[in-house]
Amino acid sequence: MYSLEDLLHLMNRLRDPQYGCPWDIKQTWATIVPHTLEEAYEVADAIERGDFDHVQGELGDLLFQVVYYSQLAREEGRFEFAGVIDSITRKLIRRHPHVFPTGDLYAPLDVPRLSEEQVKQRWEEIKAEERTEKSSAPEQLSLLDDVPAALPALSRSAKLQKRAGQVGFDWPDALPVLDKVREELDEVLEAMSENDPEAVADEIGDLLFSVVNLARHLKVDPETALRGANGKFERRFRFIEQALRDTHRPMEDCTLEELDALWGEAKRQEKNLPSCG
Repeated sequence: MYSLEDLLHLMNRLRDPQYGCPWDIKQTWATIVPHTLEEAYEVADAIERGDFDHVQGELGDLLFQVVYYSQLAREEGRFEFAGVIDSITRKLIRRHPHVFPTGDLYAPLDVPRLSEEQVKQRWEEIKAEERTEKSSAPEQLSLLDDVPAALPALSRSAKLQKRAGQVGFDWPDALPVLDKVREELDEVLEAMSENDPEAVADEIGDLLFSVVNLARHLKVDPETALRGANGKFERRFRFIEQALRDTHRPMEDCTLEELDALWGEAKRQEKNLPSCG
């Protein structure tokens, strides 16, 4: 089987200025980023679908993104792939003092176990220490500084809220958050009644932010939940399309009531319920 060293050699050959691949030669840090995001989503999609026959290949595609960035960095004299491995290993040893109390990766596993809550608390403390060390102006440091702007909006909302919650800026439980969702929905309705598109967009944003907050309090990952809802919509819509193909009817010729009836049938079939006839 090929090894990691073989993959690094392959990457070097692809970028060879004289004999490499023309497409690979012209790539830059910025042009590769969209591919990295796409590959990460393809890994998540394969896992969510339970398509483990393809997870290995998708993980390979994602690993290749790391190799690509490392090649660009090596060409520019910034760092090499070995440095990437070293930095993540050191970081994980540092962030797991409950597993590696002496900082020795190969020390015997004879340390006392901590609860999951204790581990999370220590993890956040260590990350806060790292943020302080990285900052050029510690006095201006914010808890929100290293929440990546490129994250999907739902995931970033949840992270921002979680960070703020670490210092007590949070609702005590889910019920008042639910009241906030209702309040934001009323404000959307008010903006709609005033026919103010900018205000509607602003209030919709507040509503989504509140729904993310509710999901977080209920221990639901909002990004995963919405992907699940997207998948459910897609399955049911495809059912409607197929049902209409079977009866040779264009969707455009159907009434909304007819389409809604087919939607209900799709829901019943998913839940293995008898048809209403």
